[in-house]
Amino acid sequence: MKGQIVKIVSNLCSVECEGQVFECTPRGKFRNQKISPVVGDFVEFEEENKYLLDILPRKNYLERPLVANIDQGLLVTSVKSPDFSTNLLDKLLTVMEYHQITPIICVTKWDLLTGKEKKEIKKILKYYQKIGYKVIYNHKLGQVKKIFKNKTTVLTGQTGAGKSTLINKLDPHFHLETGEISKALGRGKHTTRHVELLHLCKGKVLDTPGFSQLDFQEVPDEDLRDTFIEFQKYPCPYKDCMHLSEKECQVKANVKNGKILASRYENYQKLMKKSRW
Repeated sequence: MKGQIVKIVSNLCSVECEGQVFECTPRGKFRNQKISPVVGDFVEFEEENKYLLDILPRKNYLERPLVANIDQGLLVTSVKSPDFSTNLLDKLLTVMEYHQITPIICVTKWDLLTGKEKKEIKKILKYYQKIGYKVIYNHKLGQVKKIFKNKTTVLTGQTGAGKSTLINKLDPHFHLETGEISKALGRGKHTTRHVELLHLCKGKVLDTPGFSQLDFQEVPDEDLRDTFIEFQKYPCPYKDCMHLSEKECQVKANVKNGKILASRYENYQKLMKKSRW
């Protein structure tokens, strides 16, 4: 039989098939071949003995959070408590682009901003929209619900941004555990303890533990450069230009003239330094 892993606790994989869930354990060959099933995997399993037999080819794969076969990523981005961070947002966009997952920026806690703060952040968000990213607001639930239909979505973002709270608002039946923000730390408590695939708004969603640290060592410099999609609109005289110290770099020139958001370029520089560690 064929199904999809919707949850993994210890060595027990919950496999959904035709509306039923089967608790299965991987066969010994998985350990011998150093293959680890992850949530989102489509698998073949033996119904009688509840064994996982094989993992079907993956569309894509993320190591953090550990999931597979994702269509789009909902980047839940708080603008207050925790504060708006273009650095983290650009990290998440880089991960999505590298793994060919369509990113959607979901803004939360908009009501906590002053009029002046809203104006400043709107300028930044308009830039992301201009270069091709979809931006939605969590209080516009009708708009949010539409993006899930017929898609498998991973929710991610800084801890305390409101991922579990958003899912609860979309469907109160989930009753996902939520936590209060730690004012002393300026970030939230980890409330989601495992990755789980849920049915939501005629689609599927993976609720994952919040995180703010990402490892970019596995991303080659050239690929990291290309995840900044707007850079490709400004071809440099040298095809292998990394937009760092090269002369006549068109990306740097367009940062200076304001066509490329300065914070985007600064975050690119930071990520490039980390990738060279």
